[in-house]
Amino acid sequence: MLTISNAVTIPLEFIELSAIRAQGAGGQNVNKVSTAIHLRFNIHCGCLPAYYVEQLLALNDKRISKDGVIIIKAQRFRSQEKNREDALNRLQALIQQAGVRQKVRRATKPSKSSQSKRMDSKNKHGKKKVLRGKVEL
Repeated sequence: MLTISNAVTIPLEFIELSAIRAQGAGGQNVNKVSTAIHLRFNIHCGCLPAYYVEQLLALNDKRISKDGVIIIKAQRFRSQEKNREDALNRLQALIQQAGVRQKVRRATKPSKSSQSKRMDSKNKHGKKKVLRGKVEL
């Protein structure tokens, strides 16, 4: 079970994990051992609440395909077990990020007293500047 929140969990049967060969430098080991993990998770599997599905589909993330499949490739570590754990943690973080509700922003207005204080200070500053001008004789 992959725990997203107190109420949301994903059974591991819905997450497809496959071992593949990692890219990049690594000497002889990289050519013969499949240590990287390729994770695929279908958002429409029915194990996520509708809110999470909507938010995930609304995300502009290159890991989410148009079909609603999350694809994560983990090859950070040299062992398959650590890469598997890393891929699951990244999936969990992505879904948790989608579940966070943004705070509604409300426009505010400055109070009358703060507006009058601002205008008074501007007028005072302007008068100070005028006094610095040329003296008429």
